[in-house]
Amino acid sequence: MADAVAIRRLDAADLRAYKALRDRMLELYPEAFTSDASAERGRRADDYLPRLGLDRPDGGHLVLGAWLGGELVGAIGLERDRRDKVRHIGHVIGMMVKPEAQGRGVGRRLLAAAVGEARAAGLELLTLSVTEGNTGAVHLYERAGFERFGVLRKALRIGERYHAKVHMVREL
Repeated sequence: MADAVAIRRLDAADLRAYKALRDRMLELYPEAFTSDASAERGRRADDYLPRLGLDRPDGGHLVLGAWLGGELVGAIGLERDRRDKVRHIGHVIGMMVKPEAQGRGVGRRLLAAAVGEARAAGLELLTLSVTEGNTGAVHLYERAGFERFGVLRKALRIGERYHAKVHMVREL
């Protein structure tokens, strides 16, 4: 399956598919994302347009999608701050792969493509956070060269339950 998956940068025409994927993933894995499914469900697809970085000629701000047979099965975001002192740092956000596409290299390919985009944009450092206990994701990031540099306890509260976030970094 991974060989048949096409990885490409999302554009405005992809926003409906992106929102549908995102809404489903937020619903299935509430502890994995900072955003809340019920709040995000009410947003319009074009509310996500700024994430695509189409107005950012400096690069390093985008969303990549993994497509299989015309269906968006995964996505990963890369954000770059506009401020001069931190423009060399990118933040990997919103990594998601549909359950039926997991375990087939889609996440690995999305992450590798995001790292490639970051390098091409001249970024020097990438950060991300992952929910503690998500061992599959942590191992994926470690295999891609990310290292842990801290844990934020009680980073998320879902009802009365707290979840910690592991912070990771990779030099490019």
